[in-house]
Amino acid sequence: MTSDLEALVVAADDPAGLASFWSGVLRRPLGVGTAVLPVTETEFPIRFVPTTAPKDVPNQMHFDLTSSSLEDQQETVDRALELGGSHLDIGQGPDAEHVVMADPEGNELCVIPPGNNFLAGTGTIGALSSDGSQAVGYFWSQALGWPLVWDQDEETAIQSPRGGSKISWGGPPVRQKTARNRLHLHLSPVGDDGVTAEVQRLVALGASRVDPALADPACLAEEWLPLLDPDGNELCVRA
Repeated sequence: MTSDLEALVVAADDPAGLASFWSGVLRRPLGVGTAVLPVTETEFPIRFVPTTAPKDVPNQMHFDLTSSSLEDQQETVDRALELGGSHLDIGQGPDAEHVVMADPEGNELCVIPPGNNFLAGTGTIGALSSDGSQAVGYFWSQALGWPLVWDQDEETAIQSPRGGSKISWGGPPVRQKTARNRLHLHLSPVGDDGVTAEVQRLVALGASRVDPALADPACLAEEWLPLLDPDGNELCVRA
């Protein structure tokens, strides 16, 4: 038994507004309810849900957006700025070829120049780039049934057997988690064993259960089962 990646969930002050920003940047149509970017051939769905929690620390995950040319990279940057994004200084220096930005709610993103071999053959979202340990990369590989496509110097990355966007983890040092993540993954069990068996499998792989009082209220309202991965990052399993 495994789980499918049902969606990346983004907690937002203004879910519809943030969905509109990302729809424009990624050139993906809005789905039902105006706060969903549906699945494409190369990228997973993205859902935007309401939150009242402030964003006061860097996200554990961010998008690395691909470019087909330097002109395409600049067009993506310009489009993000026009839609309400901003440049972001994280100490990358003036010689950095990638462009570091933030969306209107401060969520980090990078626009990568053309010719990046690691992101070749992915999608507009080349990778969901994550702060995390080697162990958490191994966990997610087994949880989703996605093979490791990078495992070196404690950095890991996985990719669906169908291809598309990768999920990567940068290895140590892993930043200490001090608040609930604004981005987390929603999983749907695959097979006939049921959600209880899948939760037990994920716990055996290294996940842990969450006190509902500490879980995302938006997820609990839709009856998702909250867990934490081995690094303490939130995930939810469809009940």
